[in-house]
Amino acid sequence: MENIMAIATQPDNIPIIGMLVLILVCFGTAMKQAFRHDRLIKKGQKDRIYEEMYR
Repeated sequence: MENIMAIATQPDNIPIIGMLVLILVCFGTAMKQAFRHDRLIKKGQKDRIYEEMYR
């Protein structure tokens, strides 16, 4: 773990770590929306998905 932190905190690797964090945030948001849309489909409210996408 000590070696990983030594490599990750070097100045040229910090943007890569930031990019990984942004990817995880975007992926988490996408999965949250996908699960919400799946629940609406199971409830039979498929047309409400478009309403949620545009708000």
